[in-house]
Amino acid sequence: MLDLDDPRWQTLEGGYRVLYDASPALKALEAGEDVWEELWQELHHQGDLGPAAYAAVPQLARIAARAPRHWNFYALVATIEIERHRNTNPPVPPWLAADYHAAWEAILRLALQDLPAAEEALLVQSLLGCIALAKGDAVLGMLIAHNDRSEIEAMVAEADPAWSGLHESKGRP
Repeated sequence: MLDLDDPRWQTLEGGYRVLYDASPALKALEAGEDVWEELWQELHHQGDLGPAAYAAVPQLARIAARAPRHWNFYALVATIEIERHRNTNPPVPPWLAADYHAAWEAILRLALQDLPAAEEALLVQSLLGCIALAKGDAVLGMLIAHNDRSEIEAMVAEADPAWSGLHESKGRP
């Protein structure tokens, strides 16, 4: 895992395909600051990723293992993993591949741990997307994590019109 004090952070490109040193934001996140907006903006931009996004995933997983988790963590790492498959994005650098894949094993454990207590719809959706991605199903992970609720409801209603009222919650069983 790339240490947060490693000078290589300063050489990595972010989502805008310009240099972005994610280490200060990751340190701030670890200190309990809300830097999710910066991480979303800089690591991912309209489907584009750079190596900084891949380097951030192991750190995000490490930080998340020690702090309360919410949808931003799961949604951001899911977005990075989904966009990793886009052929316009660079592959995970070889020097980072083992740490990146180990981080996804940790993300799976965290998601499975958090799922039973998850109530918020966006958190549940992000958790399920991460689980599918961690299990190697990029298509299902993308379907779950990358579509907003109305898009998913439209797909379900198109597949079977009898489900067109699905968005109206009938409560838990």
